[in-house]
Amino acid sequence: MSGENQDNLGMRLLKKGHKGILRLVFSRTAIITLLFLTNFTLLFLFLFRFSTRWPEYYGFNALFTVIMALYLFNSRLDPSAKLTWLVLITTMPIFGTLFYLFTLVDLGHNAMGKRLKQINIESSDALTQSQSVTHNLRSSSPETLALSNYLNRTGCYPVYSDTDVRYFPSGEAKFEAMLRELEKAEHFIFLEYFIIDEGIMWGNVLDILARKVQEGVEVRLLYDGNCEFTTLPRNYPQMLRNLGINCRVFSPVTPFVSTHYNYRDHRKIVVIDGHTAFTGGINLADEYINRIERFGHWKDTAIMLNGEAVKSFTLMFLQMWSLPDKLLDLGNYLSYPTLPPENSSGFVLPYGDSPLDNERVGHQVYLDILNRAKRYVHIMTPYLILDAEMENALKYAAKRGVDVALILPGIPDKKIPYALAKTHYKALLSAGVKIYEYSPGFIHAKSFVSDDESAVVGTINLDYRSFSHHFECAAYMQGTDCIADIEQDFEETLKLCRRVSMETVKKEKLRTRLVGYLMKVVAPLL
Repeated sequence: MSGENQDNLGMRLLKKGHKGILRLVFSRTAIITLLFLTNFTLLFLFLFRFSTRWPEYYGFNALFTVIMALYLFNSRLDPSAKLTWLVLITTMPIFGTLFYLFTLVDLGHNAMGKRLKQINIESSDALTQSQSVTHNLRSSSPETLALSNYLNRTGCYPVYSDTDVRYFPSGEAKFEAMLRELEKAEHFIFLEYFIIDEGIMWGNVLDILARKVQEGVEVRLLYDGNCEFTTLPRNYPQMLRNLGINCRVFSPVTPFVSTHYNYRDHRKIVVIDGHTAFTGGINLADEYINRIERFGHWKDTAIMLNGEAVKSFTLMFLQMWSLPDKLLDLGNYLSYPTLPPENSSGFVLPYGDSPLDNERVGHQVYLDILNRAKRYVHIMTPYLILDAEMENALKYAAKRGVDVALILPGIPDKKIPYALAKTHYKALLSAGVKIYEYSPGFIHAKSFVSDDESAVVGTINLDYRSFSHHFECAAYMQGTDCIADIEQDFEETLKLCRRVSMETVKKEKLRTRLVGYLMKVVAPLL
């Protein structure tokens, strides 16, 4: 299909979504606003109608706060979240309590959690761990074997050796490779994305998908429901089905039942014929390949896997796809042959992270890397909103003599997360952590690399959203050839950065500092 026809296809199918009033009405913002107004309305009425009852009010408020404090401290919440809720309930008892109950009841997602648990049980033995791989890993990297044991307690995540991994230091490089691989598809294509937006990137991908359907290739597309209010029309799945593409929206926004901020599908997965997979930070929108500029130059990363480890991404996709109904026949997709690549090295461990299983898998993997590092840990992340445990791990590694360095955005995409990140600068710098900001624009990469031996590339940011509220995925690599490429990319990116010092922290705008300090109280809820 010609470029002109590609553009016409995109124009026919893609209509710019609008946030509109519905997004506000159905979002968590509406709930917060309603509860906030309820709190102050009741307080106002009490002041004017029951002004003689202040002693009883204060007594009840004190007792209620003590009860809620005891409850919160004995809950399974993250310590930072406990403190946030305690502050809210202490300062605004009605608002804080009702909002906490709203999130606790979580009408739209309790059923999802039960369904996901059932799917995990049904697919727990879909992939088996190779005993020869385990034996080799036990002798070459027992620490990685221990991490593998942990991940297998949270899901079906074997560790593999017969897999080649290629690293892409930009969205442009990943885009070119993905188009080539999509053209080779013969059996099936699975895509799972957080963001899809009209433009050159998605238009080219859509053109290939439409043609592949005509060739008999099975195509399934899953995208997050947030797109319905930002980039795509609500009837877009039906428009794609008219092309023969099986399309679903993950967790569509439902009035007051689901809050579109929580429990989003933040994963980025492409699986082709069960032997090739992509993951990383790159969504299907033109800013990710710098065809449009939003926040300066967009720096992102991804990886492509060829080999046995692709089966884990196939399974992750099918588990998420099957949430609304019965689990698809896994054997139809996991049994496709994966020829061992010629130049594979090391071990690859793909894994997912769910907000509904009380396990912060992404958080634990990052902590594991920091705690085992001997020489360096180099990190690229767009957001730095840390709990006490992660901040202490970064500081402890630096104090042990490990070269801990972070590259963060020089031009932010969101002002509040940018201000929150800066609240950590002073403590991290004091411990010896090095912080750099990417001068040309925005860093969207999510990567850890350590000691020339281990690395993670995926979708997991260093913030509460990724650790506690989103579905995420990544690949842990031990001894693979591409680790050298990841470290080289970090060093090359470093040349384009400005280094943060105590002096630059002191010169930060007062408004930014105030926003950071104020919002840090509610950071776990953002």
